[in-house]
Amino acid sequence: MGRKCDLTGKKANNAFSISHSHRRTKRLQHANLQWKRVWWTEGGRWVRLRLSTKAIKTLNHRGLQAMAKEAGINLSQY
Repeated sequence: MGRKCDLTGKKANNAFSISHSHRRTKRLQHANLQWKRVWWTEGGRWVRLRLSTKAIKTLNHRGLQAMAKEAGINLSQY
């Protein structure tokens, strides 16, 4: 299981670190991932997911079932 958001699929982005002399070295910009326990009302239980903070904000607005369906995730396996 890599560093990836379970619902949105966000992952690390390739970028450059640029020094004062403008030398560029490769680096990764990681997504802000958090382990979150979310209440799944349809299943009647808690589900533990690794979510980006953007996904947590969207989850509060749209709901877990709708986002999981869009992402193609079966929540009964989590």
